[in-house]
Amino acid sequence: MNLANLGKAGLLVAQNRLATAGHNINNAATAGYNRQTVLSQTAGATPTSGGWIGRGVQAVSVQRSYDNFLYNQLTTSVTRGASLKTYGDQVSQINNLVADRTVGISPGIQKFFDGLDAIATSPADVAARQELLGRANSLSSQIRDANAFLDGQRQNVNTQIETTVTQVNSYLDRIHDLNRQITTAKATNPGQPPNDLLDQRDQLAADLGQLVDIKVYEQDDRFNITIGNGQTVLGGDSVYYLQVHPAAADPSRLAVNYTVTDASGNPRPVEMKDSLITGGKLGGLLTFRTDVLDSTQNELGRLALGISMSMNAQHTQGYDPSGAPGTDFFTVSSPKIIGNAGNAATAGPTANITNVSQLTTQDYRLDFDGTNYSVTRMPEGTVMGSIAPGAAATIDGVEFDMSTITGAAAGDSWLIQPTRDAAAGMNVALTDPAKIAAAGWDPDANGGAGGPAGSANGDNALKMAALRSEKILGNGTTGLNEAYSQLVNNVAVKTQSNSTAQKAQESLIQQNFAAQQAVSGVNMDEEYINLQQYQEQYRAAARLIDTASTMFDTLLSLRN
Repeated sequence: MNLANLGKAGLLVAQNRLATAGHNINNAATAGYNRQTVLSQTAGATPTSGGWIGRGVQAVSVQRSYDNFLYNQLTTSVTRGASLKTYGDQVSQINNLVADRTVGISPGIQKFFDGLDAIATSPADVAARQELLGRANSLSSQIRDANAFLDGQRQNVNTQIETTVTQVNSYLDRIHDLNRQITTAKATNPGQPPNDLLDQRDQLAADLGQLVDIKVYEQDDRFNITIGNGQTVLGGDSVYYLQVHPAAADPSRLAVNYTVTDASGNPRPVEMKDSLITGGKLGGLLTFRTDVLDSTQNELGRLALGISMSMNAQHTQGYDPSGAPGTDFFTVSSPKIIGNAGNAATAGPTANITNVSQLTTQDYRLDFDGTNYSVTRMPEGTVMGSIAPGAAATIDGVEFDMSTITGAAAGDSWLIQPTRDAAAGMNVALTDPAKIAAAGWDPDANGGAGGPAGSANGDNALKMAALRSEKILGNGTTGLNEAYSQLVNNVAVKTQSNSTAQKAQESLIQQNFAAQQAVSGVNMDEEYINLQQYQEQYRAAARLIDTASTMFDTLLSLRN
């Protein structure tokens, strides 16, 4: 091999190295880019009588600095971080709503019972009676407003779920397209990795992981992707899109569906359990809805029922200034019953609250197995008992009546929410201050026959005011203010717990990113030094060609 060819080989390799270094510098800030390096080897040697004479250098491949373990470690931590951030963004809004003790429900309860104290002291005072109704309306308005805010949060979660699923499907399409491009590139130039396409696909998979936890399996140069407990969303040359539909058990909440192919070859959506979707923004939204939103709204509803039912029970024991018995002070909502979308039954069960003290903050699922009905607490999953068709049973202060069910078939189910919407229906039933039944019963009235104690008596108002400190909820363990304090505390604990976990996760992400960048990131100082080195190599190779040309010219001149 002559000097010119040696110089040419060196020139080409140096040129490749310079181009690759420039490529690294240009993409130093490109998300997902992995530093590239030209792999070279000796071009071999030619045997001569004087020994083996080298033929120079040749470029073998351009390799990206990539570590699969570090990549997976980083993406896993980012997926978890995205879930915690989404959860935190949502729960902080509820925490801000319930935690303010200067305005809102807690002071509203205090002012309402202060108004009852005033009437107990001056039962005939018209201004005190009017003030009590005003405070009652203010309290019920605050509870309804809080419930409306939670309903708005629920709708916002639905909207975000829908948007996130659309984004997931978009990423699946883009990864699917890159699968094809990578396959084509490898077929066009066998043995050489299309590094930039691989980087782009890895980054898309990482971005997808910020939306939902995924598992990636590489086969035949393609990414296959699953979510949940193994549902395929990208496999081979097919994309199985996620869908969003109203949940079969509760159409007010959107559920994520994956796609399967039925026996006829047609795509069919199958609803996924929320608990199967973890990680990423989608997992954070679903966890927040179950862990915070449902429980908070149920707690608020139980508080509303505690106030309204205890007040109604006592108010009806008293008498107004005209001697008429008291009526309900507040309106009371009935338990919400939702039939499953796949039910065969044409009419469902009924449910009534019989003991407010025994109410929990759980929902209940009623399942029919073809013989009996079983009641399960949700979401904890505890089976509370069975009920025969046509019979009724009381569980946790709620009477479940099967006598109204018609046409049920095995597999039918109903979701029963005793407290979920109770706060939405808490209105003041009284409109006339004169109808406030502040007086008690006087056994000596009417010549010993007994009767209403009169407009100057406030015995019943005292008993209503005493409800402030009575253990009305939690099987006689929790007062009304305590119940609201528990609600506030539960939200605060979840907010703080998430905040702590989020800070720890952010630190872990930074550590994993630093470890990944130490291998795959572009170091500008290193690239600058490389540029100088490769430039010198290029100059030397060019000088070798120049030397070969000079030597050839010298030989020609000798001949002449």
